[in-house]
Amino acid sequence: MTQPVMPPTTPLYLIDASLYVFRAWHSMPDEFRDAEGWPTNAVHGFARFLAELVERVQPRHAAIAFDEALDSCFRNRIYPAYKANRPPAPDELRRQFGHCKALCRALGFVVLADTEYEADDLIGTAVKAGRDRAHHAVIVSADKDLSQLLQGADEQWDYARGVRWTAAGVRARHGVEAHQIPDYLALCGDAVDNIPGVPGIGCKTAASLLHHFGTLDALLARSDEIQFLRFRGAGQVGAKLRAHAATALLCRQLTTIACDAPLGEGANGFARRTADRDALSRLCEALRFGPLTRRRLFTVAGLEYAPTAMA
Repeated sequence: MTQPVMPPTTPLYLIDASLYVFRAWHSMPDEFRDAEGWPTNAVHGFARFLAELVERVQPRHAAIAFDEALDSCFRNRIYPAYKANRPPAPDELRRQFGHCKALCRALGFVVLADTEYEADDLIGTAVKAGRDRAHHAVIVSADKDLSQLLQGADEQWDYARGVRWTAAGVRARHGVEAHQIPDYLALCGDAVDNIPGVPGIGCKTAASLLHHFGTLDALLARSDEIQFLRFRGAGQVGAKLRAHAATALLCRQLTTIACDAPLGEGANGFARRTADRDALSRLCEALRFGPLTRRRLFTVAGLEYAPTAMA
């Protein structure tokens, strides 16, 4: 029987903004200042990144996700120590996040942000919504958590390293399938997010266990079989899992990306809007962008650059 031909999908670019804002904050010199004397190094670096991305791919459909759920995320209610190892962002950086969001909107992009859900959850929800609109996702982020969202033609793009991969490439990177990432991180933990995992189980052991048992649930239900597997310390691993089963299940709640977050301004789709000339002009002036940066931003916005209008 001839298989039906599936209609082609169009790319939906989903950008993990916080990653690139933080990177700019740490890499750009702090000599950049706005009209009030506040640092603008992060927004300068983010603007360059965003302009370069637009120049390369000319996205027709895109959303840019920001983290606003600092200590109010639903995961903090489940596990108060979630991300407790991270120092709070200084006021100088928080202020720049606001400028970055305003810049994205001025350029016509949908901005996703919520006080309950993290950027990962907003991206996950957008991936799901995009599939209903015949989009495949291109997730612009190096965050390994986001690989769990990949299916079919979806891609993840580590922009800084110039590396892209699909669901089929996740095993080569992490030793597990894309859909197994939450279980994998629940077992071996994630120090970046202060997720403990099961004591004594590292990345290789977690991958081996999931390769054999498939899921965390099956692994916990059949933990007495682990002693018969051929790797060092197999008997001890079974005991550790039985002793820390509740922790593993809790960690999976933390590592699973929610795909039912409120999308706010993205609820009606992700088509890029016409850029807002006045808003972009005001931002360029307030942030004291130089003429080259202004011209570049106006060009990627599809607007004619008129220097005298921003004098």
